[in-house]
Amino acid sequence: MTRNTILFDINETVLNLNLLKPKFAHAFGDESVMGLWFSTLLHTSTVCAVTGLRTGFATLAGDVLNNIAARTQVTLSKEARDDILSTFSSLSAHDDIKPALAKLRDHGYQTIAFSNSSQALIEKQINNAGLNDYFDQVLSVESTGSFKPDPKVYQFAANHLNKTINELRLVATHDWDTHGAMSAGMLAAYIDRAGTPYNPQYLTPPFMSKIC
Repeated sequence: MTRNTILFDINETVLNLNLLKPKFAHAFGDESVMGLWFSTLLHTSTVCAVTGLRTGFATLAGDVLNNIAARTQVTLSKEARDDILSTFSSLSAHDDIKPALAKLRDHGYQTIAFSNSSQALIEKQINNAGLNDYFDQVLSVESTGSFKPDPKVYQFAANHLNKTINELRLVATHDWDTHGAMSAGMLAAYIDRAGTPYNPQYLTPPFMSKIC
């Protein structure tokens, strides 16, 4: 069996969300709110996946931002809100991404950008980060009506790529994502960018790299 196709999660794995911190520091007076916002966004998207609630990742991002503002008792101006959300589509890649993708492609691997973001948003993110030449395809879960780690979105990727699911490997910096992929039958590799311990209850990928 040939396993030469590698999917990459985008937000945090490929793109550096820390670039949003100054925006959150300006709007909330605390850059750490960025982490709260993104973790709540992921939690909310998982609830949508489990309950079958169809919506868009960008819509959720805005809704969760409003929720965080209310919870922290911050009056978020339209300008500050728009600034945060527009920056989300204009993030730079982590320094190690282009060399890693170039090396994989040089060795004959097919690289796929795979994200919960909408197709339009992920294409914009990849373009703005200067990564168009580093991915063979850009693939969103959007058409499934669900989000990772719903098993059907990983199967969707396999069907779209005309591969069996166990031919594919997902690279992600989220343990819930690697666990989700492996539970669905994919291979996986984990990149630790935050120094957070991998959840011992989850399926553990054979390849784990610490970059923090």
